[in-house]
Amino acid sequence: MRSANINVFNSFGPTADEICRQVERILGSEEFHAPKRGRNFLEFVVNETLAGRSDFLKAFTIANIVFGREASFDPQNDPVVRIEAGRIRKALERYYLVAGQADMVIITVPKGGYVPHFEYARDLPPPLAAIGEETSRATEPAHRDRPLAARAWRPVRLSLLGLGIGVIAVLAFALSAERDGPTGPLPAAASLPKVIVEFFSESDLADTGLDIARGVRDDVIGQLAQSDHIVVVADPLRTGAGGDLVLQGNVQLDGSRLRTAARLVRQSDGVIVWANNFDADLSAENKLAIQGNIARQIANAITQPHGAIFQIDTDTAAEPARTGDQGAYACTLAYYSYRQSMTTQSHDAVRECLQQATRRFPDNALSWALLSVVYLDEVRFRHKLGTAPSAPSLEQATAAVQRAAGLAPGNPRVLQALMMVSFYRGDIDKALKAGAAAYAANPDDVEVAGEYGFRLAMSGKWQSGCELLSIALNRGIGPEGYYEVGMALCAFMKGNVEEAERWSRKSDLDSNPMHRLVLMSILGAAGKTDEARREEDWLSLHAPALLANVRKEVALRLQRQEDQERFLNGLRASGLAIAAR
Repeated sequence: MRSANINVFNSFGPTADEICRQVERILGSEEFHAPKRGRNFLEFVVNETLAGRSDFLKAFTIANIVFGREASFDPQNDPVVRIEAGRIRKALERYYLVAGQADMVIITVPKGGYVPHFEYARDLPPPLAAIGEETSRATEPAHRDRPLAARAWRPVRLSLLGLGIGVIAVLAFALSAERDGPTGPLPAAASLPKVIVEFFSESDLADTGLDIARGVRDDVIGQLAQSDHIVVVADPLRTGAGGDLVLQGNVQLDGSRLRTAARLVRQSDGVIVWANNFDADLSAENKLAIQGNIARQIANAITQPHGAIFQIDTDTAAEPARTGDQGAYACTLAYYSYRQSMTTQSHDAVRECLQQATRRFPDNALSWALLSVVYLDEVRFRHKLGTAPSAPSLEQATAAVQRAAGLAPGNPRVLQALMMVSFYRGDIDKALKAGAAAYAANPDDVEVAGEYGFRLAMSGKWQSGCELLSIALNRGIGPEGYYEVGMALCAFMKGNVEEAERWSRKSDLDSNPMHRLVLMSILGAAGKTDEARREEDWLSLHAPALLANVRKEVALRLQRQEDQERFLNGLRASGLAIAAR
């Protein structure tokens, strides 16, 4: 770090020397969870600011100097710098909540730019009764330029640790609601599944085991409380606390080895809906970090799209469409069940369910957003679903997502739908802007990351897109084989046909003709013409319209001319005759 005994801001701010020492303290802390690239980012923006070059801290400069991007880097469409800045903001926020509570110098990177902000920590926080007054003062003009972390979290961070997990969960939920924006009338609490979080047991009598068991459970409650899809019951002993589901956990210690077992049980019949084990090494990681990571994985497995609460039988999920009980939440369940099966029957059922739900609850933004994607599937998955080519389907998708965006323009799920519909309408700039906003609003949403990664990659932003696709794939979220075909194209466009073939054969080949076409192009490029012809024979039998309109279908998905030609050349090498443009 560069060091200087000067104050580069004002007479009341920290000196450059104090800032440098603070950066070194942060980078040396186990509680600062950032990869090497993120650490380089933080050190670079601080150094440049101290050197008086903050005006040059633009996405292009950072991408070239810190991340090694080419001179052709396009900051408008490639989100690598925004993504890393978001991670650093969260890492700094966590550091000051956990390890940096007593630090005198506060470093933040305000949203909307990459220039860091430095200030001295305030005095000890006011008593609990005065917190409301302190918060109100944070909205006065003198503080309006402070980042959210400084305005909302830092003044009360010490008090939060003493208030307990319930208050933390409420504050986290409130911040999440402010971030996501309104979604129209939410389902009544009575219609949401109620999850009771039991006390986690521990198989070791040592105090450490009991402490970790309590910590994991508290962190799980905090994570679950942020979901709009469930009602969380934190006191399982409360009279009348009966719920639909029970989350049970057990913590085992063997030396430094830690195993946390968790399972979600349906109360009505004792069926285990979901179960998994999570292993960690206390000698390699900080205890609080381990607790947080385990809690996040458990909460994601339960409440994220395609999580445990959405893993219901397709026939049961479609029941509301047949009985006329089109509750918005019931149709959301039906939608995620449909995403897993992707059959003509489940598509028709969820389409009818969402159509009726939007008629009954016209101000529910999520129902409109999901309906727009169901309409869009009739275009992008028409060879899989057996739907006829339909321009009206794309128009219906556009109208539905516009209605959703009018109700909740900042909601990540609405932005995701807007991204997908805009992409297939050919408005790539609008699609990528919506995708960037959706990812920035909730970087932990794996479905958003995966779909955004797909759109980036198909737009020619292969490096950034493939990074996000790999995140979604590694989390095990989404329909089986869905992200694998994206990884196959990533490898193919890099010229690694062997790796591309491996990924392609892991995709859902038996039910998705487009994925068969991807494998056929890869095999052609690899010189495996006999195997490529077998794929052509399968497509001729199951999806003849795809082969007849192959150039149009490829252009609908791959936006760059050079990417289209690379793909078509693989098909030509396999022996497929492709009409000239």
